[in-house]
Amino acid sequence: MSITEQISANSPSADLNTYLFVAAVLFVCGVVCMATKRNAIGVLMGVELVLNGASLNFVAFARYTPLGIDGQIFSLFVIVLAAAEAAIALAIALNFYNNHLTIDIDRANDLKG
Repeated sequence: MSITEQISANSPSADLNTYLFVAAVLFVCGVVCMATKRNAIGVLMGVELVLNGASLNFVAFARYTPLGIDGQIFSLFVIVLAAAEAAIALAIALNFYNNHLTIDIDRANDLKG
């Protein structure tokens, strides 16, 4: 018996329901964060939590269903998308702060064209 077989035989394993529960908690925390925060950075953190919950679902279903590596590929795509979204959103928030000296998203309705 190899070392990896001994480790996997002796270590407790999480099942699909555990991963789905953690992903649901991440998703709900992200939605609550987006709904309650007035700060642009807080809303951005909520979006990242929602994307991480979805990514965890992709990986969990790829692990416990015979879908192949599609879940990992989708998860990698979500990570790249989240990085691009964070870079653009932070650039917008920085520009908004330079113009209005706040990052309160309620002030974004007062933009002049």
